[in-house]
Amino acid sequence: MNQQRWHGTARVTKAIVLIRILVGWVFVSEGIQKFIFPDTLGVGRFVKIGIPWPQLMAPFVGVVEMVCGALLLLGLATEWAAVPLLAVISVALYSTKLVALARVGIWSTLHEARTDLSMLLGLIFLVLVGGGSWSLDAWKGSRPRR
Repeated sequence: MNQQRWHGTARVTKAIVLIRILVGWVFVSEGIQKFIFPDTLGVGRFVKIGIPWPQLMAPFVGVVEMVCGALLLLGLATEWAAVPLLAVISVALYSTKLVALARVGIWSTLHEARTDLSMLLGLIFLVLVGGGSWSLDAWKGSRPRR
């Protein structure tokens, strides 16, 4: 029984690390790309989709994605780092997917939203369970109080 419990715990720990890597690297990558490709993924994209103050908001969102994504990768302040990213992904879903729903239909919208929805669910998971035992949070012995 103890061996089964240990293997179950090890699996959960590995799963949390995989979710942190999955979600964290996507946000770090997207944040960097807002600076590398400003016309298509940064300021230009924010102008196109109607985000207010795009010259301020695109770099701000890029930095939030890079910093919070890196925190997720490290498992440092995991629950807190996920919260700003939940706001970012919610705005992205609304401004790029939900507004297109009437124009392109449900199936096309779901296809286009698959990554955003996966990131949303991954972030919710991390808010609920934290960074896991293979994280800097666990190593430091600290968890945010709720």
